Amino acid sequence: MRSQLYLGLAAALVSLHSQADHIEELVVTASHETRTINVTDELVISPDVAQLLKKAPGANVNANGPLTGIPQYRGMYGPRIATSLDGTQLAPAGPNWMDPPLSYARNGHLQSLEVYRGIAPVSVAQESIGGAIDARTNKGEFTAGNDFQLGGRLIGSAQSINNGQQLSGALFVTNNTHRLKLAGIIEQGDDAEFPGGELLPTEYERQRYDVGYGFRAGNHSLQFGYGYNDTGESGTPALPMDIDYFEGDLYDLTYRFELADEVAITAAVFASALDHGMTNYGLRVAPESGTRWRRNIADSDNVGFRLHSELWDSQGSWVFGFDGMQSIHNSDIDNPNNPMFFVVNFNDAEREVLGAFLERQQQLNDSWRGEFGIRYNQVRMDADEVNGTPAMMMPPAQMLRDAFNGADRDQTDHNVDLVAKTWFDASPSTSWYLGYARKSRSPSYQERYLWLPLEATAGLADGNTYTGNIDLDVEVANQFEVGLDFSNDSLTLSPRLFYNDVQDYIQGTPSELTPAVMFVRMMNQMNGTNNPDPLQFDNVDAQLYGFDMDWAWRLGEHWSVSGIVNYVRGKRDDIDDELYRIAPLNASFRLDYVAATWSVGVENVLYSAQNQVSETNREQETSGYGLLNLSATWQATANLQLAAGVDNVLDKEYQDHLAGYNRAKNPDIGLRERLYGTGTNVFARLSYNF
Repeated sequence: MRSQLYLGLAAALVSLHSQADHIEELVVTASHETRTINVTDELVISPDVAQLLKKAPGANVNANGPLTGIPQYRGMYGPRIATSLDGTQLAPAGPNWMDPPLSYARNGHLQSLEVYRGIAPVSVAQESIGGAIDARTNKGEFTAGNDFQLGGRLIGSAQSINNGQQLSGALFVTNNTHRLKLAGIIEQGDDAEFPGGELLPTEYERQRYDVGYGFRAGNHSLQFGYGYNDTGESGTPALPMDIDYFEGDLYDLTYRFELADEVAITAAVFASALDHGMTNYGLRVAPESGTRWRRNIADSDNVGFRLHSELWDSQGSWVFGFDGMQSIHNSDIDNPNNPMFFVVNFNDAEREVLGAFLERQQQLNDSWRGEFGIRYNQVRMDADEVNGTPAMMMPPAQMLRDAFNGADRDQTDHNVDLVAKTWFDASPSTSWYLGYARKSRSPSYQERYLWLPLEATAGLADGNTYTGNIDLDVEVANQFEVGLDFSNDSLTLSPRLFYNDVQDYIQGTPSELTPAVMFVRMMNQMNGTNNPDPLQFDNVDAQLYGFDMDWAWRLGEHWSVSGIVNYVRGKRDDIDDELYRIAPLNASFRLDYVAATWSVGVENVLYSAQNQVSETNREQETSGYGLLNLSATWQATANLQLAAGVDNVLDKEYQDHLAGYNRAKNPDIGLRERLYGTGTNVFARLSYNF
């Protein structure tokens, strides 16, 4: 497999696409149909790019800390959603997803988020059972003449809730043949406040620096990009540890050939080397006993390629190609107070995906158009032997280690995805939509290779310990979707109904491994803790269904209203229980007044109570709440813009159902109590384009 992947890398050269100049937009894409949701500066103020997803119908965020938002789409989240940065894939270094893929995008450099509405085309991602997202950054644009032109953007922002600050800059030197990009961003914040006190620890510090070069000649273009990420001490109160550091190097190279409206070929290679350290004693109050101090050192090495071909004819287009991704993970736990303590958590846990796809987009007649696709993925996984001090001293841990090391850890899955979507244009203003897909996902390395009961669970943040399951089957989802797109001079709306039947859904279930249960109970006796019995990743059957819609209504020359409504229900079929961490019914409504050089907006965000919770995950119910937000922008000159606003104007105390449970000592929030949302936040942002 590895040789095949490297051969593919040698045969392909990379894909980066030139981008528009502005940052204030979230692009929501459905096959050929793309609509733009304007994201004003106040919506970009958060350091967590994932928060922007709340502006897309069906999307939400699992929040474990100020930088660690994990995308959720129609009830699915984490590795079920294919997330990329400028078309390249990333595998987080942290086993608890303290660095999810979107954390490597920065608001100061972000141009757009592309969210594929509903069923994602087979051509956009390898494993997209839960949808697909692509974060796009500004790379500058080629100009028309031979003379070089200088341009760029400077952004400074601040907010009151945590004394947060961000400073970013980008410089572009371009002509009709060359484009050079230099960019950097620095951001930091203190512990955030809520009406009842402080969220400890939620301070953060982060930097990113980028360089890029593009060249084009005739029908050919080449783009190279390099990014360096440096995250310092940053809190994640919903997880058992906080970020000590994240360091990462990201590389991508793209070649593209375009011939009029006939042929386009994109060949891309990309790679990343990510290093991560975390502790339970750096930012949060350390355990009283030094024997319980823990440090986790983890890394992820990723390499991949993509070969994409598009052929257009009079009735549509063919899209076909190949793609591959290899990631290798290591994670070691130690105790700085005891050099003899160690746990090899993951040892060269390897995951390789090789895919091939074919897609047809066609105008069937004057009223009907369709999209049909098929994808094949070969997923190979393996891991080396593990060990640890607990296995040398405690018989239950020894039994778990020996069982893992003696098992056949080399697993190969053969997965087939199918997509069929059609649109019926009933009139110039009205289009009906129907879609079906069969989507699949192989287990993550945590789900297969977590040998000792730990919380290294890709950010589930439920407070449970888990063990992996080498023999897990592939998740297979049959997805159905029906909807309407309506648009005239004053009103646009796009409702969708969806149903998702998932066979072999990977879910934690009460562990039947006696050594795992014994280990957790022994640790409780030794440490004076009361942790629940462990769960084990297992296959169950589940279903998710619901409704989402975005809409906008122009009331006149200057006034408009818009909104989003989302509802999803996630249930297990094997027992009478709900799926864990499903967002409740929620909606947002916004009233805007837009003049020539300024605008003002009022937003109301509403979440209902969530009492349909997972008993298996010991999930807590949450109450409903409403938030009032204000914003304004002023275009002072052609190049200078000021944005300001207030979030949570009424200083409402609330708990977001998708927030995790507090795992750090805090006089204002109890242990294992759900984290609170932030209080009143005054912010401002100044941007200058040149």
